[in-house]
This record gives sequence, C-alpha cells and structure tokens, in this order.
Amino acid sequence: MGVALARPLGGDSTRMRTLILVMLGGAFGTGFRYSLSSFVHLAVKQSKFPLATFIVNLSGSFLIGLLAEAFASRYPVSPALRAAVLAGVLGGYTTFSSFSFETLSLIRGGDLWLAALNVSASVLLGLAGVWAGMRFAQMI
Repeated sequence: MGVALARPLGGDSTRMRTLILVMLGGAFGTGFRYSLSSFVHLAVKQSKFPLATFIVNLSGSFLIGLLAEAFASRYPVSPALRAAVLAGVLGGYTTFSSFSFETLSLIRGGDLWLAALNVSASVLLGLAGVWAGMRFAQMI
C-alpha cells in the first residue's frame, strides 16, 4: 500500500492547522537531529566519514517505516497528526540535504571511495531500515 507523507486535507482551516502542526513537528525534529549529531560528533571526535548524518538518516528511515506502517495498519491517527509526525518531525529530523552536501564535499576533496560508501550504504541501509521498521510495526 502506498503511503504518502502529506496529503491535501479538507478546507482552508484544516490545511492551515495541519501546516502549523507540520511546522511545529519540524522544529522538534530538527532539534532531535541537532542533539543526536552533536552527541555523535563528541563521541567520535574526528572522522572524514559523515557518521552523524549517516546515523540520523538510518534511524530516520527506520522510524518513518515503523510509524507509517503503524499508523496505516495498527494505530490509526488523524491525517493532521500523521502529517505532523511523518512530514514534520521526521522531515525535520532526517538530513538528506546534509547528506548530499557532505557527499559532494567528499567528492570535491578527492575522497571518492568515502563518497561512494556514503551514498551506497545510506541508500541501501536506509531502504533496509524502512523495511525493518515496517516489519517491526507488524509484529507489535
């Protein structure tokens, strides 16, 4: 079953309420991302590989799979709450733009192997994370 993160909803007031919820969720997601990234940077100190973004992308992929499946099959929520969590919180949390920037920086710095590793591992393990999150949601 296809799962859209954000769908057009009812009238203008419903769309405005949903937009505000998504924006608030995005603020929380961004804060969560910054906190985890800061922790990883402190723990790892120095690394050429963008480990913090890698961890955020994988955990975000798992969480979006888990929650999208849970909302669709086991724990239905309102369309506004679904959008706030999936598009807002997780949209603010995941870091594809950072991923793209850091990968390009690796390429420009001549670290083609690390760039290729970052792209292939992020995409393949991200897909696996979504799948694992959905399967986990089906088991609980």
